[in-house]
Amino acid sequence: QVQLVESGGGLVQAGGSLKLSCAASGRTFSSLSMGWFRQAPGKEREFVAAINRSGGSWSGGSTRYADSVKGRFTISRDSAKRTVYLQMNSLKSEDTAVYYCAGRVGLYTDYGWAYDYWGQGTQVTVSS
Repeated sequence: QVQLVESGGGLVQAGGSLKLSCAASGRTFSSLSMGWFRQAPGKEREFVAAINRSGGSWSGGSTRYADSVKGRFTISRDSAKRTVYLQMNSLKSEDTAVYYCAGRVGLYTDYGWAYDYWGQGTQVTVSS
């Protein structure tokens, strides 16, 4: 079993930055591909970013992003700290949502249903 705990959300003005963290426990962190998803009020959950599990293969540590955040958000992982991060820059009001961290055994994917483990979420509010 894996436990995921997000932190770092808050209120920020448009154009500002926030860095979300997701701490993992319970399973070898390096074997998990990690993703960030978000859900705004009245909207469906959507994919934000993902990073592949660590390893020596060509895919190890590779990343992918939703078009809406590409160039503004950066996902990264620190295996020693068992933590995945989401650096969010140039924030817009439309980035306002609850952000969820997710993990899965296997390669990353955009599909939320494919993730096995989820955190409780952290609220990000961007004021215009």
